[in-house]
Amino acid sequence: MRRIRAVPPPRCGSRRAFLLTASSLVAAPVFAQVNVGPPSSMRSLVPAEELEQAATQQYGELLEQARSKNALAPDNNPQLQRLRAIAGRLIVDAPRWNERARQWHWEVNLIGSKQVNAFCMPGGKIAVFTGLLQQLQVTDDELAMVLGHEMAHALREHARERIAKTQGTGALLSLGAQLFGLGQLGNVAADIGTQLLSLKYSRDDETEADLVGLELGARAGFNPEAAVSLWEKMDRAAGAGGGMAFLSTHPSGPDRMRRLKENIPRVEGLYRQALARR
Repeated sequence: MRRIRAVPPPRCGSRRAFLLTASSLVAAPVFAQVNVGPPSSMRSLVPAEELEQAATQQYGELLEQARSKNALAPDNNPQLQRLRAIAGRLIVDAPRWNERARQWHWEVNLIGSKQVNAFCMPGGKIAVFTGLLQQLQVTDDELAMVLGHEMAHALREHARERIAKTQGTGALLSLGAQLFGLGQLGNVAADIGTQLLSLKYSRDDETEADLVGLELGARAGFNPEAAVSLWEKMDRAAGAGGGMAFLSTHPSGPDRMRRLKENIPRVEGLYRQALARR
């Protein structure tokens, strides 16, 4: 299992991703070009550390299952290396959106499956299924938009928010739990770990992830126009049928495309600046 860290590529133009520890990421102020507002206060009701631990455990189990079926790509797999290089460039700006990302042990893996799917679990655990690469034939820019979108769900801590809202009407989110160290809520995080892969986000969550991913990609030097071409490919693939698991949790539609197109001009300058530095 390989952990990934990255810094921006040198000015000589090399596209190689560099692996570093999280502490080497330079602090940066949050000057977002897209407007997504502050994160939901509901997320504070679920302990981040315990949810991330649950995610790490489930991610490890998923990798073991894939390995047992010879479906886990080895480190020297060219497509996996491609994924890690792209993710490495995106990770550089992750702390702009969440300070906790500095301590995350980011991991990127490729799993052999016909499903068109990808995800990033709390704590930076990323997996991409080969079906997404093969069926969509995504460019590097489009793949960056997929990864940026999934990373944004983790950075905006949508899973914490979803769990808090889901459990908010139940006995587990009692006043006593809030007053006495959130102990019961930790159990909620652990119990929900097995459901993280099937967690469905709200429309607002999806919009946030689209826009944050768009900016992450632009800052890393990936063409933001690729966000539109990506979803066009998604729609065509959905029409053809076959393994579109991604759309079961990330529904497409005209509103999504409209918002992306409206926000591309806001990050275009970041993209041009990133190209100039390469």
